[in-house]
Amino acid sequence: MHTIRVVRGVGDAPTKMASYDAALADANVHNYNLVPVSSVIPGDATVEDVGTAPGLGPAGNRLTVVEARATTGGVGTVSAGLGWTTGPGPGLFYESSGEDPEAVRRSVEVGLDAGRDLREWEFSDEAVVVTTAEADGEGYTTAVTLAVYGESEPIF
Repeated sequence: MHTIRVVRGVGDAPTKMASYDAALADANVHNYNLVPVSSVIPGDATVEDVGTAPGLGPAGNRLTVVEARATTGGVGTVSAGLGWTTGPGPGLFYESSGEDPEAVRRSVEVGLDAGRDLREWEFSDEAVVVTTAEADGEGYTTAVTLAVYGESEPIF
């Protein structure tokens, strides 16, 4: 059985990229090369909401993720939502981002419903995580929610 961990973070910094890096650091996935994938959960995987990633291997390795990300400059709220639905076989992730946490949650739920309608799989469980950050008035603020597939792998 393989484990997919759901992690989240928020970060503030003087540039968009630095705030993204800070949010990844808050989730403890900042030392990896993230490789995004679409939304299918393999049938032999379990999904665990862990908040912060444990050590997943050496720095610089490749880490497979599904990512929700939102960034704002100066003021405002940002939310990054990730939901998943599973059953006895494969499952799905759906991500969304925006300024209103409840709208982000609704978007994730609607997306999961649409994804289920496209497949003839059995789904029995659903969960949604929304990470929200308030900008501090200076620089940039980023919120991330990521599904991290297993351990990191060497990039070479």
